[in-house]
Amino acid sequence: MEANVYQTDGKVEKKIALPEVFGTAFNEDIVKRALLAEQSAEYQPQGHYLLAGMDTSASYTGRYGTYRTQRHTGRPPRPRQRLAKGGSGDVRKIPSSVKGRRAHPHKVEKTIVERINRKEYAKAISSAVGGTGNATLIKQSYAYQKEPLPIVVSAQIEKIGRTKDLLKVFGALGLSEDLERSHSPRLSLNNRRRSRRRYFRNSVLIVAKDSKSVERAGRNIPGVDVLEVDRLKVAKLAPGGRPRLTVWSEAAVESVVDGISKSAVNRNK
Repeated sequence: MEANVYQTDGKVEKKIALPEVFGTAFNEDIVKRALLAEQSAEYQPQGHYLLAGMDTSASYTGRYGTYRTQRHTGRPPRPRQRLAKGGSGDVRKIPSSVKGRRAHPHKVEKTIVERINRKEYAKAISSAVGGTGNATLIKQSYAYQKEPLPIVVSAQIEKIGRTKDLLKVFGALGLSEDLERSHSPRLSLNNRRRSRRRYFRNSVLIVAKDSKSVERAGRNIPGVDVLEVDRLKVAKLAPGGRPRLTVWSEAAVESVVDGISKSAVNRNK
């Protein structure tokens, strides 16, 4: 399996042999399985103060011959506040009362992370990497219609540090239409009149060996993400369970096998 290596001006420089991982069939089931594991690891654990609604002087007194008894007073026997001179105040400590506790509060010890085995996660990343070279799947979601895929650019792209220079590279590679699609934000589907949140569509993903410079250039372009080959994630390679239009640097292609192994080991870090 071979791929063209493009220069930053869009011209073909040479051809290289791709690693076997780019020939991996795209498995949507295992990709979504890994995607769920990544998303659940980012959840914020919810919990409440253990004494919420219980930090009060209210107590239950309803037995015969007991001081402060509430029997035969026309009021239901509920835990009430202790007032001065033996009086009873409002009901507390039960879910149906004002300022009472919750019936079923969130618990911090609840397991919310969907874990995944290391080998299974590595297989999901390999499947997502193979999906970036599947022209049939890419054409279904993006305007880029050229072949062959994946798009491999020389190591010069890793040295680009300015946004306008990176936009010129995208234009030379024929990715301008996909960038324009991502520039038009869409409103949230719920509460459109009240919500002012804007969502930008994912467009191009850049995978580089060293992303320090190109990340500064790509972070200002809506929809564009930059990822190091040693920190591959299924959520970036296949958001929503579909392969993404990806630009690979030549150095990243050469070390993609080692990058998958490192990403699988460091998946929870």
